[in-house]
Amino acid sequence: MGKTRMALTPLQNHWWNVPLYVTARGLNTSPIPFERKTFEVEFDFIAHRLAIRASEGAEHGIPLVPRSVADFYNEYMTCLRSLGIEVNINPEPAEFADTTPFDQDHHHASYDKNHVEGFHRILVNTDQVFKRFRSHFLGKSSPVHFFWGSFDLAVTFFSGRPASLPDNVDSITREAYSHEVISFGFWPGDLSFPQAAFYSYTKPAPAGLEKQTVRPDAAYWDTKMGEFLLKYDDVRAANTPGQAIVDFCQSTYEAGATLAHWDRNALERRR
Repeated sequence: MGKTRMALTPLQNHWWNVPLYVTARGLNTSPIPFERKTFEVEFDFIAHRLAIRASEGAEHGIPLVPRSVADFYNEYMTCLRSLGIEVNINPEPAEFADTTPFDQDHHHASYDKNHVEGFHRILVNTDQVFKRFRSHFLGKSSPVHFFWGSFDLAVTFFSGRPASLPDNVDSITREAYSHEVISFGFWPGDLSFPQAAFYSYTKPAPAGLEKQTVRPDAAYWDTKMGEFLLKYDDVRAANTPGQAIVDFCQSTYEAGATLAHWDRNALERRR
């Protein structure tokens, strides 16, 4: 569904036409244009159903149950075609260790409702906290959105100044980091870092960023990842988890913005 949105929507700055958005029930593409109509796709993690809804009133649903990726992919594409929607996507997974094309992947076939519901609760709560934190920034900022490739929920602040990038940087990175940013997010981890965590990074990273003290006490600079991390288990153990996340975001923002000489007086709402 993420690749469907990417294929049918015009490029927005920093790939903002790619992510999904947290809803009360799951994750949604937002409206996608196709010819003279629009449609949207939503993962409903409460009813455990994928819904495809068109502006003309037609709707198709796919149960979310244990089944192979290939089986799910084939039914999804069939549902789109039944609504008169034709889309060509690259069937290889993005940012995933196993690059078996969707239509050939018969070895991934699990669906754990308890894990899905737990992950949705994390996304809902984190989405609220990030939006509250974002409200104090007056400069350009991204929506709070979910990148399906890396599986992270993120929000990004911009200084307003172009960034200097190497000539040989790939086109994806050049579009994503064309301007100076400080980004914050929640990430469930991967093979290189198999723990859920909140993260924060500044690009380009100013000298001395890794030496800055940030809050809460459990937060730290991870040399391997090259960013500040606050493990999810430490957030869960905090007396006020939401405040722990805000403190992490605020202190890492202050560290990056101060060292990078952002115009904080112009960019921040006085509380």
